[in-house]
Amino acid sequence: MTSEHAMNPSQERVVLQGHIIDSLVLAKVLDLILMMGGTFDLEDVHIGKTREEPSRARIVIRTVSKALLDDILKAIQPHGASVEREANCRTKPAPANGILPEEFYATTHLPTRIRLKERWVEVDGIEMDLAVRVDEQRSTAHTIPMGEVREGDQIVVGREGVRVTPLQRPSEPDVFGFMESHVSAERPHGHVIADIASRMRHLREQARLGQPGSNVLLSGGPAIIHAGGREPLTWLIEEGFIHVLFCGNALAAHDMEADLYGTSLGYGLTAGHAVRHGHEHHLRTINRIRAIGSIDAAVTSGVITHGIMAACVRQRVSVVMAGTIRDDGPLPGVITDSIQAQIAMRAMVPGVGLALLIASTLHAVATGNLLPATVPTVCVDVNPSVPTKLADRGSFQAVGLVMDAASFLAELARALGRST
Repeated sequence: MTSEHAMNPSQERVVLQGHIIDSLVLAKVLDLILMMGGTFDLEDVHIGKTREEPSRARIVIRTVSKALLDDILKAIQPHGASVEREANCRTKPAPANGILPEEFYATTHLPTRIRLKERWVEVDGIEMDLAVRVDEQRSTAHTIPMGEVREGDQIVVGREGVRVTPLQRPSEPDVFGFMESHVSAERPHGHVIADIASRMRHLREQARLGQPGSNVLLSGGPAIIHAGGREPLTWLIEEGFIHVLFCGNALAAHDMEADLYGTSLGYGLTAGHAVRHGHEHHLRTINRIRAIGSIDAAVTSGVITHGIMAACVRQRVSVVMAGTIRDDGPLPGVITDSIQAQIAMRAMVPGVGLALLIASTLHAVATGNLLPATVPTVCVDVNPSVPTKLADRGSFQAVGLVMDAASFLAELARALGRST
């Protein structure tokens, strides 16, 4: 610790580096300092002369109290502002199973490093709102949910020795490279969907070559079936564009109801009107699948022949079905314990290179919270608050579209080569 800092504990020197000018990170940090009641001096600013050259700024923050300084440091750290002093991170043992030390460090979804034994170590499995567990013998760090903590685990506390790296502007000249995630019902969709299709086409080729991080994840709700998006989504899965599916009991049930009865929630998909006794069809569908034993068995035995779930079985798509308190049945394979469902979803995240979150508020928010900021994310919903919430997570690679699920899936499938 410098003598200057020892004399004035209400001041700290922080460093920002990267593309902090064109991404407006520097402006955001300075604005936060002033808004929260602090003052600053810009000691040194180096602006990169090319698109590739990073910029750097050294900022001295002054406040009237140590508590306010700590609050400011907490607010600006997610933007990549790190204390310049090279201090090792602090750890404390978890006091009991499922309980973190009082001052535990809560992660963001941005790439994070901790200083351990005089060197910087990458935190694996980065995800927002977790803690960081340290293995001092192996000199490794990994995120851990509160419920999985065990007594004695060494958990990072405080903010010293922790560095968060804001995302750099993506090099690809597509919609994911825009400098802000604007959500509007009046925004043109054509060029956005074309860029998404281009990325999906590239990821499919990478997946066929066995490249890591090339899976496309789709998290969807039953509105996909009700609105008429079943056929284009089935096509996307059959053509190998989707590798992971997150859904609830409802999407799977109504998809198979459509195959058995031609209805979705009792509404005739081709007839265009409610069918007599149609409100029972999803219950009869669930009951039939339960009698068979599994969705896989229903497909392989020929009971379910077409649709999203049949395509997932045939294409060996990884499916996680997370239940809710309002579920009927539920179908075999639906995980009714929400924590277990979260664990199952989390296990699918590491290989994901693109996420499509479509027409499901709960699943979209849950999936978004599990994803690191480095995964490009598309959120589609007729309710603008859903894509807005996802776009506000802080990623430059989040795209929000206010449109219905069927229109989006149909346009996306068409952009990828579907003829009808």
